[in-house]
Amino acid sequence: MTSFENQNFNFIEVGKQVLQTEREGLEQLDQYINHDFSRACEMMFNCTGKIIVMGMGKSGHVGRKMAATFASTGTPAFFVHPGEASHGDLGMVSKQDIVILISNSGESHEILALIPVLKRLDMRLICLTANPDSSMGKAADVHICVKVPKEACPLGLAPTSSTTAVMVMGDALAVALLEARGFTPEDFAMSHPGGALGRKLLLRVSDIMHTGSEIPQVSRDASLRDALLEITRKNLGMTVITNDLMKIEGIFTDGDLRRIFDMGVNINDAKITDVMTTGGVRVRPSLLAVDALNLMQDKHITCVMVADGDQLMGVVHMHDMLRAGVV
Repeated sequence: MTSFENQNFNFIEVGKQVLQTEREGLEQLDQYINHDFSRACEMMFNCTGKIIVMGMGKSGHVGRKMAATFASTGTPAFFVHPGEASHGDLGMVSKQDIVILISNSGESHEILALIPVLKRLDMRLICLTANPDSSMGKAADVHICVKVPKEACPLGLAPTSSTTAVMVMGDALAVALLEARGFTPEDFAMSHPGGALGRKLLLRVSDIMHTGSEIPQVSRDASLRDALLEITRKNLGMTVITNDLMKIEGIFTDGDLRRIFDMGVNINDAKITDVMTTGGVRVRPSLLAVDALNLMQDKHITCVMVADGDQLMGVVHMHDMLRAGVV
């Protein structure tokens, strides 16, 4: 590994300079959240099709992120590469769609080549450039100016501040639409079922509960010793006491065992009905797992019965929540 020999170079100072330059660029964006921004939002809000985002190079990378943010926050959208659009992918675009075109200069020739075709298809165009008088700016139905004083790159060549500003403007559009639609956390979870939020908001108790032979359960005629053996076998720190029809009579937990030791109860002679807690906390299988978790935390318990009225259907433990990613 080659060591860095320029001892006078200060990486930290340069990094902070970049952040300062990009902050200054973002401070300029307020002036562009204007009537044109509002018109663009109204167009997208009323769109009956999808939002198609296009951009070349770094603008394309930003465009992919912008389309992904739209799609995950209630505005159907996808990215189309301008080069691929010229070779067949334009077939994915319909008249009901709105096209967002991104280019800092507003003169990207790959995009300019598409504009006559998009106009012929009677497409509505929203263009994001740094120059309202550019070819793309003049062709747009709505032009949103996204201009920064300078790039963070000292050469003024690598897109840095400009791409950051466009990404922030895309976020502003997406969040404005999100709020206008009344988009909820549950809506967000539906498009993120594999994420942590999706698991928290979509997973139900029935998805993770123990059922059948996994349920720690003894009859009301069982001895305390039988109940302790069942708790040990099932390893959930509790057992449910039921009648012959699996109707819940009560519950006995590790905590109850500690209490009866203090009471001097004879483990060998006691019946489970003498020491159980009658009834017990229970939830319905349709309850969201996160709500069951909140209940368990409020009650300071680690396991809860799952039931339809008094009919035992399963049990769910705090560890099940952990494994499912609900916590």
